[in-house]
Amino acid sequence: MARTTFIQKLPGARKHYSRYLPLMPLAIEQLDLSGYDLIISSSHAVAKGVLSGPDQLHISYVNSPIRYAWDLQHQYLRESGLDKGIKSSLARLVLHYIRIWDQRTAAGVDAFIANSAFIGARINKAYRRDSTVIYPPVDTLAFTALGARQDFYLSASRMVPYKRMPMIVEAFAAMPDKRLIMIGDGPDLAKAQAIARLAPNVTLLGFQPAAVLLEHMRSARAFVFAAEEDFGISPIEAQACGTPVIAFGKGGVLETVYGLDHEHPTGVLYRQQTVASLTAAIGEFEAAQSRITPQACRSNAERFSVARFEQEIKAFVENRLSTAQLVYLARLPQQHWSAQQALVASSELPGRVVPIKTV
Repeated sequence: MARTTFIQKLPGARKHYSRYLPLMPLAIEQLDLSGYDLIISSSHAVAKGVLSGPDQLHISYVNSPIRYAWDLQHQYLRESGLDKGIKSSLARLVLHYIRIWDQRTAAGVDAFIANSAFIGARINKAYRRDSTVIYPPVDTLAFTALGARQDFYLSASRMVPYKRMPMIVEAFAAMPDKRLIMIGDGPDLAKAQAIARLAPNVTLLGFQPAAVLLEHMRSARAFVFAAEEDFGISPIEAQACGTPVIAFGKGGVLETVYGLDHEHPTGVLYRQQTVASLTAAIGEFEAAQSRITPQACRSNAERFSVARFEQEIKAFVENRLSTAQLVYLARLPQQHWSAQQALVASSELPGRVVPIKTV
């Protein structure tokens, strides 16, 4: 059964939920989960702040500590036009208190899971807590290699500033002999369209259904990626299709794409989010393309399968439950131990489990 907070009932919450950021800590704390033994939160903002008791196990799967409150605050304010003026001061004040709340509520989490080693480092920096890396699941059964390659490059993403989609268009505008197809919609679409008007080799398809994206991923010469991501699903989906990846070499992609220095490379990593660096990387890719095989790409992508994720999560939760039960026994007077032994002997998850979805 899904439960929502009071924010769900506020005007425009579905479309403009970010406006209610100052209320989100309060909202998540109003969820009464006292009737559950195990809480699993999936968090990129406030979900890990849900209240839990001493007899409950709270495991938080962290996609990132609140990006715009920690190391990316200045970038987000700048890209949102909030780097100057009264609105900027108010935004910084709100983020200051969000940051304090975020750090304080880390104490309510019994075990952290990071979606990449990159995010594990952020967790340690923000909360001074260790974490276990379990990569997210990628549907490698749906994304498969099929059909012949065509002579075009593909980029697909939401058109938001940190994805740097207009920069990719600008790079291909400077290489008129190379064709780019771009899939995606969002605030930066207008910027990309303005650049593409002068580049007949660039085609912007806007939003497309999953079947169209899959068709292009299977037939593209390479997948181009310019974002600094916490993990990054799209580059893995491309590799699952046997398609090489040309990606900005920072963030989670360093854990998901093997560069040309690897024995079995699956792509090319470039060092700067600039047109010059990207165009150089494309040239480097074309010179070394014969070294990157569809088999290597597919094999690498299978490291992130859904089955692998389910197995690792199940093992982690069962291990933490066993540990928590042993700690509970150790706290009991010795005469009560025998009555509680069955808890430790069982490898089954308790019946009262609640997952808190990503917020």
